[in-house]
Amino acid sequence: QMQFVESGGDLVQPGGSLRLSCAVHGVTAADYDVGWFRQAPGEGREGVSCITKSGNGTYYEDSVKGRFTISRDNAKNMIYLQMKDLKPRDTGVYYCAPKIRGIRRCFLGPEEYDYWGQGTPVTVSA
Repeated sequence: QMQFVESGGDLVQPGGSLRLSCAVHGVTAADYDVGWFRQAPGEGREGVSCITKSGNGTYYEDSVKGRFTISRDNAKNMIYLQMKDLKPRDTGVYYCAPKIRGIRRCFLGPEEYDYWGQGTPVTVSA
């Protein structure tokens, strides 16, 4: 059974850093582009970043460019999201998921992803 399990979320002060991890179970991670998404309270799920199967291509939503870095270790079936200079607007539950439909590489629309996990909460507050 395919499972993408997020971890690493925490309460952090503005300007702080966190590294989120996504452990892939039941499938070979290298077979999928993988995206990170977040959902703030009362809002919809938005795409934050995506990494291609090989890791050679990375994509970011404009508000996180220069602050977030996505990476993967296919040998370990892991995907990571390094976040720095965190801002209160980065608060939300963060999810990782495989892109399973559509033809656009790493398109950040949530409708093209599935097998959502429980997510990991990130709170940026003083």
